[in-house]
Amino acid sequence: MDRYDINSTVSWGAILAGGFTAAAVSLIVIAFGVGVGLSVVSPWIGEGISATTARWSAGLFLVAVAMIASTFGGYITGRLRHAWEEVNIHERFFRDTAHGFVAWAFATVLTATLLAGAGTHLLAAAAAGAIPAAGSGAAQAANSIGDVYVDRLLRVGPQTDGRTAGPSSDQAATRAELLRIVGPATLKGSDVSAEDRTYAARLIAARTGIPQAEAEQRVNQTITQAKDAADKARSAAARVSIWIAVSLLAGAFSASLAAAEGGKLRNTRWYEEGVSTRTATVVRS
Repeated sequence: MDRYDINSTVSWGAILAGGFTAAAVSLIVIAFGVGVGLSVVSPWIGEGISATTARWSAGLFLVAVAMIASTFGGYITGRLRHAWEEVNIHERFFRDTAHGFVAWAFATVLTATLLAGAGTHLLAAAAAGAIPAAGSGAAQAANSIGDVYVDRLLRVGPQTDGRTAGPSSDQAATRAELLRIVGPATLKGSDVSAEDRTYAARLIAARTGIPQAEAEQRVNQTITQAKDAADKARSAAARVSIWIAVSLLAGAFSASLAAAEGGKLRNTRWYEEGVSTRTATVVRS
């Protein structure tokens, strides 16, 4: 190997090795965390840990996964990079931390692309019952939340003569129309006009057989519940985003420090008795 290869500024082989290592370790730790999480979370009231504890545990777990995986990847990168025997110690430290950071970035992109399918399934299982899931888009969120509350709106009630009203002959069209009315209320800053509320109440009264006044009350209550549910989903999505950002920063920091430690050992004969692990000073700048 020639001198240029030995003192090359970037060791791409070490970066790739560290990145793959970090991605693999993160998947292993996530799988372990899913098993632990499912053992402490219960759908039954009063069983398992509370929702607040579950949210904090999930967030801290994300940070722990990032730090553990990045430490492994960064250390592997530092130990496998070129020796850089003739590089200033301060420049060597910078290169090591930069290599750790690049390995972390590669592992992050790799995990988000190639491992996205497996990671999504594992994280979804861990978050079941603990963190409300937000829709992928505003329209999707409005429809998915609206479906639940339209079911409530179309519950059949007793008529004034004691009989039960039958379903409308065009139930699909009625549901679709109510979705278009109620759906926008789940979007932030939106609401349902008084005219639309009255019209929705007329549809519900005709569909279920309840009085108009009761139908209007049901519409108002359901819209309020839908808006509260949407706000909670948005808050949950915001918390998850913050935890992800914190875990990414923690992972980058851990990978850089681990690469610096691995690089320091790379340039010493630490395995020989009596040799200090302190790196040598300048040989050539």
